[in-house]
Amino acid sequence: MTVLLPVLGDQLSASLASLRAADPAASIVLMMEVADETSYVRHHKKKIAFLFAAMRHFAAELRAAGWRVDYVRLDDPANSGSFDGEIARAARTHTASRIVTVEAGEWRVIAMQQGWGELTNLPTQILADDRFLSRRDGFLAWADGRKRLVMEDFYRLMRRQTGLLMAGKDPEGGRWNFDAENRKPPPKGHAFPPPPRFAPDAITAEVLALVQARFADHYGDLEPFDYPVTRADALRALDDFIARRLASFGDYQDAMLSGEDVLYHSQLSPLLNCGLLLPLEVCTAAEAAWRAGAVPLNAAEGFIRQILGWREFVRGIHWLAGPDYPARNHLAATADLPDFYWTGDTDMNCLRQSVLATKRNAHAHHIQRLMVLGNFAMLIGVAPTQIHEWFLIVYDDAYEWVETPNVIGMSQFADGGMVGTKPYAAGGAYINRMSDYCRGCRYDVKARTGADACPFNSLYWDFLARHRDVLGRNHRLLRMYDGWDRFDTDEQQRIRTQAEGFRHALANPAA
Repeated sequence: MTVLLPVLGDQLSASLASLRAADPAASIVLMMEVADETSYVRHHKKKIAFLFAAMRHFAAELRAAGWRVDYVRLDDPANSGSFDGEIARAARTHTASRIVTVEAGEWRVIAMQQGWGELTNLPTQILADDRFLSRRDGFLAWADGRKRLVMEDFYRLMRRQTGLLMAGKDPEGGRWNFDAENRKPPPKGHAFPPPPRFAPDAITAEVLALVQARFADHYGDLEPFDYPVTRADALRALDDFIARRLASFGDYQDAMLSGEDVLYHSQLSPLLNCGLLLPLEVCTAAEAAWRAGAVPLNAAEGFIRQILGWREFVRGIHWLAGPDYPARNHLAATADLPDFYWTGDTDMNCLRQSVLATKRNAHAHHIQRLMVLGNFAMLIGVAPTQIHEWFLIVYDDAYEWVETPNVIGMSQFADGGMVGTKPYAAGGAYINRMSDYCRGCRYDVKARTGADACPFNSLYWDFLARHRDVLGRNHRLLRMYDGWDRFDTDEQQRIRTQAEGFRHALANPAA
């Protein structure tokens, strides 16, 4: 009686529920590199390489721990190219008696899992993914009946439930949230600690050759490749962040600098989202550093809030909103994504810097994503499905459960306020305050109109004006609309003409 245990590419945790409940002697772990998962969107080359390398190393670790592993490589001639095909083949090959799997994080894959029983004529059990700190049903119960889903309310509940940064029933430091202290602009002439680099071993080198051969036409740079792809290296990356960057993470987490792709950010999200690290151990490490006096409270709290609060919150939104969530379009946006989101070929330095960092690294930090790339797409009215697919393609930590609420909800306000209480729209002043990008730009960040005016400025005011019927009663935007109303009629018209001309030029680049 052999139990088939399919383990997906973002389930690379020895503590996975299906593995905990199984007898290694009576089980076969099935891991699959399948063409369908590389092409449903054309993922960044580095993301494919990272996941395949991490999967192959995890399979080796399972074998060393006594598991029998059926690992299907992408270049296996018998590979059917799909999860369904490989599940059916493995069930026959191993004469499986039943299937036990852990629920996927994407609706389309869950639909496949739900059909595996009928496909193989075997009893199939789909277990909850309990590596997260909030259970799926727990979030739905918390959300039930609430008029507004506010992350801060959920975060406080999670703090109480886990005891992280708590002094009895009260938050450490007397405050739940130190976000106001975490918005310092980038320091001039500062030397940032370099992130750890992990040289590819023979397994990873083989994956890199495969990706270069099979996915040369996919987006992004493959080399240099220095990801941690094992559990041991993921723990080293965590230790390095705690020791060398966490102390200043809080102060400068919103800062952006030309030529600095990492600053004090952890770059742990791809490791968390594929399972090499677990959220509780990461939060506990940050808390321990604060309790030891190694990092200030605003740094530890700001970092923990991103994981315990935001990461868990958006996962709950993903389950609550349902599989049709990516199709939402509250602001009726229809514009095409500009070509420079792929090339970086634009005179707007903030966008050029953010796109090129993405192309190099399959990664960019959250302010580049939200306040530059996402903000601009929203201001020009890009169709949410297009910017959603772009984010899913280009980032190494992007899976639909985390990417969709962040883009459709937080970045584009396409869900009408389910995730965010207001659109995260901003003009050039915000980017100038939080970065050095404007110093290297041909546009004048202080000008609203004219040939050299920063496009973000007219686009920002035009965005508010165009959507006043939808956004005008939002209490968090009242001051912004007061600002618009203080412009005289001629200035308003100049702003709107400038924005319309810029949007027209983007839509008609050959004109």
